[in-house]
Amino acid sequence: MKSMLCASLLVVVLSAHVPAAVQTEVVRYRHDGTELEGTIAWDDAVTEKRPGVLVVHEWWGLNEYARSRAKNLAELGYVAFALDMYGKGKITEHPRQAGEWAAQIRSKTDQWRARASAGLDILRNDARVDPRRMAAIGYCFGGSTVLQLAYGGTELRGVVSFHGALPVPSSEDRQRIHSSILVCHGAADGFISEESLLEFRSAMAQSDVDWQMVYYAGARHGFTNPAADEYGLENLKYDPAADRRSWENMRQFFTELFSAQP
Repeated sequence: MKSMLCASLLVVVLSAHVPAAVQTEVVRYRHDGTELEGTIAWDDAVTEKRPGVLVVHEWWGLNEYARSRAKNLAELGYVAFALDMYGKGKITEHPRQAGEWAAQIRSKTDQWRARASAGLDILRNDARVDPRRMAAIGYCFGGSTVLQLAYGGTELRGVVSFHGALPVPSSEDRQRIHSSILVCHGAADGFISEESLLEFRSAMAQSDVDWQMVYYAGARHGFTNPAADEYGLENLKYDPAADRRSWENMRQFFTELFSAQP
């Protein structure tokens, strides 16, 4: 009897010292007839509602890199949802296929925004999330996608584009933007022309939008992704310094946004 009691106490003590950890869960949902599958991540040590951050993948599809960023955000105390823009299981390592999928989504702006909003709804309706404190980040294709969310007037505190294309908002778009915008851009990114950069900055300058753009010297496209070099494209290259600095810029951005009163 005494040994059983000791064993029970040991179990209680061990249970009490089990560290909290980031949890993930696959979420299946649908949009416009397409079956989608995203991943939500959260730290189970946090009990109160917390900000939610949407993660939009690169043009390769919802791969492990995008899911890892959701986990990184959960480690910071957020609930993060890595959405699916293409459809369940649509992941590639081939630039031509990735380009075709991304172009198909981009071809119809309203549907592009609606597909991203479907993922945002999953996050907003999660019981752990404070829907008054929401943001979105995106990489490459995902960077342009979160900008489109902002251009569509989506209620987000802010959006962050990492090495993303920079669609130019129309005058109507600029009137709809409620979100603060942070663009993290590689100064040596050969995929984004100087003309595109000038057009984007000019459009932002003509608005009342709270925006900022940070350039990272020598950084090429994909600078946040450790696997960027493996795709065999000259302009894709991981840059540890730019990755670290841009993540810190995002953290500071979110601290400011989420500490403000609704």
